Amino acid sequence: MKKLLSTAMALGLTTGAAVAQDEVTLQLQWVTQSQFAGYYVALENGYYDAENLDVTILPGGPDIAPPQVLAGGGADVMLNWMPSALAARERGLPVVNIAQPFVRSGLMLTCWGDVGIAEPADLAGHTVAHWFFGNEYPFLSWMSQLGIPTDGSEGGVTLLQAGFNVDPLLQRQADCISTMTYNEYWQIIDAGISPDELVTFKYEDYGVATLEDGIWALEENLSDPAFVDKMTRFVRASMQGWAWAAENPDDAAMIVLDYDETGAQTEEHQLRMMGEIALLVEGGDGSLDPEAYARTVATLLAGGSDPVISAEPEGAFTNAITEAALGN
Repeated sequence: MKKLLSTAMALGLTTGAAVAQDEVTLQLQWVTQSQFAGYYVALENGYYDAENLDVTILPGGPDIAPPQVLAGGGADVMLNWMPSALAARERGLPVVNIAQPFVRSGLMLTCWGDVGIAEPADLAGHTVAHWFFGNEYPFLSWMSQLGIPTDGSEGGVTLLQAGFNVDPLLQRQADCISTMTYNEYWQIIDAGISPDELVTFKYEDYGVATLEDGIWALEENLSDPAFVDKMTRFVRASMQGWAWAAENPDDAAMIVLDYDETGAQTEEHQLRMMGEIALLVEGGDGSLDPEAYARTVATLLAGGSDPVISAEPEGAFTNAITEAALGN
């Protein structure tokens, strides 16, 4: 299985006066999988090398909080959903979105088709399993807009904290569960459940989606011209990787599998995931769409009695790096 050898080590095996490459450490928000294919493609295809970058990709996991890694100096940049990043910023960690490869959300609710839920308004009186730690706020905002309480009271929704699996749905502990179009939904299907037995509601379709998988850096570092230059090259190479991955999804998935040192991922799952991920990055160039940002902030501010953020952020994103990377 391929090891994540640093470019610097590879250069050490060559002769000649090679110029030292600039090091960049990227913290993923989850384990190695096709959700992050663009970065692995950029590493494998030499796009980072071409920008004179020695990039280290750190996989995430259930016990790894990317904002904490960034705050502790363990990474130069992190991938994070905007709800989590903006919450961290409001709590005092000055993170800034410098690029947004994902232009649409893959979040959705997946429900049993035999429990009487044909539309979101029918969720009243049912149990929904959802991830917490900020991931639930789009759902809370959605229910608030529908006038459905989420405290388990009569006529409301009972929230059950879900892990990163679909057991609560499969075991009938919940009528619905949060899923990603590219991951947990297919765990349900792989468990032997037919799509005809399910009803799904994509957040994008109901105007309550929030931005996912942005690239974030610490604000203080953005005052350093050398860091900005390094990030410009990193974003340019990463977006080149994403463009290639979207055009060659099967090959991109195989590259991801090559870098999975755990051996936990399967070819079938990663091929399927990459096909779905390609739809989420399609049409994007890394720039953050101000309208999508405004929608995300509005959703987070409308999160019922306990919103993920209490005030509209200031200075939470910049398009300067993507503009420089793209030559705009």
